[in-house]
Amino acid sequence: MSNTPIRVEIVSDVVCPWCVIGYHQLARASEQSGIAIEVHWHPFELNPGMAEEGENLREHLAAKYGTTPEGSREARQRLTELGASLGFEFNYADDSRMVNTFRAHQLIDWAAGQGRQHETKQALFRAFFTRREDVNALGVLGAVAEEVGLDRAGALTMLESGELAGTVRQKQRFWTERGISGVPAMIFARQHLVTGAQGEENYARILQHCLESEAAERAG
Repeated sequence: MSNTPIRVEIVSDVVCPWCVIGYHQLARASEQSGIAIEVHWHPFELNPGMAEEGENLREHLAAKYGTTPEGSREARQRLTELGASLGFEFNYADDSRMVNTFRAHQLIDWAAGQGRQHETKQALFRAFFTRREDVNALGVLGAVAEEVGLDRAGALTMLESGELAGTVRQKQRFWTERGISGVPAMIFARQHLVTGAQGEENYARILQHCLESEAAERAG
């Protein structure tokens, strides 16, 4: 691995399957190229108006994008296969639900202050996509905090108080006001914006370009 990691900001939502795919493609590109990365996660809600009880995933996709039942099944199968090739398990079912993620983003922000942001984000991906858990539920979020070595009671106290709600809203606005309207959105070395899951080869090329650019700046 290169000595100085390439900083990568990833704006994403915990219920975004392509954010899972994009991150794992990036991680594999980093591993295979030997170019280290330093990932920082930032909040984005695909469905900021999502009700507390959530919605059936198929019905949600049909209403939002006009996705047919057949199209939904094909998309889920494609994601499942792609995830498996990257070592991530998508476990979709006909009763899978889309849920509100604002509390999940508050948990990630709280975890960041304790050096556990990345682990918490990955645990939330697993909770939602692999175990099909409601990542808006306090019990699930408390269990995720505990899973990554954080204090469950402290996490629940923070979530119930809403002490980080304003901070997370401000961070969401920061990115939307800069034109981020879809995720994943990755900013490499604070200057190169790339949207969508780009694949391992493209990410490797981007990392190499960043590495060469930084080397040129140091040399110049």
